[in-house]
Amino acid sequence: MEASSLQRAQIKYANDGTTLVINSLGDWNIETVHHVSKVLNKLTATHKKITVQWDVAHIANVDSAGMMLFIRHYDILIANDCTVKITGIKSEHKKLYQLLRQHVSPPLKTERQFAKPLHNIGIIIIAFIKDIQNFLAFVGENFVQLIYSLLHPRQFRLSAIVKNIEEAGVKAIPIVALTSFLIGVVIAYQGAVQLEKFGANIFIVDMIGVSITRELAPLITAIVVAGRTGSSYTAQIGVMKLTEEIDAMRTMGFDPHRFLVLPRILALMIALPLLIFLADIIGVGAGMLIAHVHLDLSFAEFITRTQSTLAVKHVLIGLCKGPVFAWLIATIGCWRGFQVSISTESIGHYTTTSVVNAIFLVIAVDALFSVIFTELGI
Repeated sequence: MEASSLQRAQIKYANDGTTLVINSLGDWNIETVHHVSKVLNKLTATHKKITVQWDVAHIANVDSAGMMLFIRHYDILIANDCTVKITGIKSEHKKLYQLLRQHVSPPLKTERQFAKPLHNIGIIIIAFIKDIQNFLAFVGENFVQLIYSLLHPRQFRLSAIVKNIEEAGVKAIPIVALTSFLIGVVIAYQGAVQLEKFGANIFIVDMIGVSITRELAPLITAIVVAGRTGSSYTAQIGVMKLTEEIDAMRTMGFDPHRFLVLPRILALMIALPLLIFLADIIGVGAGMLIAHVHLDLSFAEFITRTQSTLAVKHVLIGLCKGPVFAWLIATIGCWRGFQVSISTESIGHYTTTSVVNAIFLVIAVDALFSVIFTELGI
């Protein structure tokens, strides 16, 4: 059935290994065609030397922007040595194609294989720069909405913040507790084996207390939260964009950043330091248990040594990392969610990307904190 005049451009495709079948639907005009641009970029970049059957029968209206997009990707497929078969083209669309075709030169095939790596590197660099620009624009929009909410306190959605604290914090307690306990066990066992050789059993307390509270508890907790909460933020917002709920919110005058992003960021910035504090307690407790079993170090000796060697600054440094890590995880998770396109495959792609980005940045920022604090003598 032919798409209605109000339907946005769409791409549906299937690949059986030898033939790529592409179905185009909706209105291919300057207002809606950007929705399919990313999908076509992916298809033309990953398919070479195969048969392509492109059905355009269900395209309703086409303007020059939509036709130029079609011509561009048709030429790329030809340059990739694909056999392209166009079906269902209408007479009025064919006239527009012939009019624009004479002004567009197809991409030249090149046999210089050595240039392909440089070309790919250039594409990666350009995509990276665009990602940075989009991320900074997203952060700026969030900052503007935060200032607006501070100037209008009634705009703060406290119920949404509390709900997100429950989802990101309370429900994450079991996995954070288990992970922290195992980390404490591993650190205590590995340290005990080495310290026992020198008869320095008591120093296991120093190693466990400082390493867990200052570095391991914040880092491991942030990584767990990035995998659990960051991915859920991306998936939730991605599904809302896929089902056009975000567009509906904008139509009704609700800003998505204020109603969807800010509550998630603020909730995680509150919840993560509390989870880190819990991880400190459980990690040190696990180390105390292993020290007692493996090194015959009594609980009283362990606690006394901890009080004398573990400075409060180490605990505070670990806790202060929490809001920074939380901001990174939540912001990246929401940002990637807004990048989801109309393809259902993009939800999985951007969810995976958000987790990878968040974990990498958490580790990088933690390393930066370590360098700065060491240089400052803290």
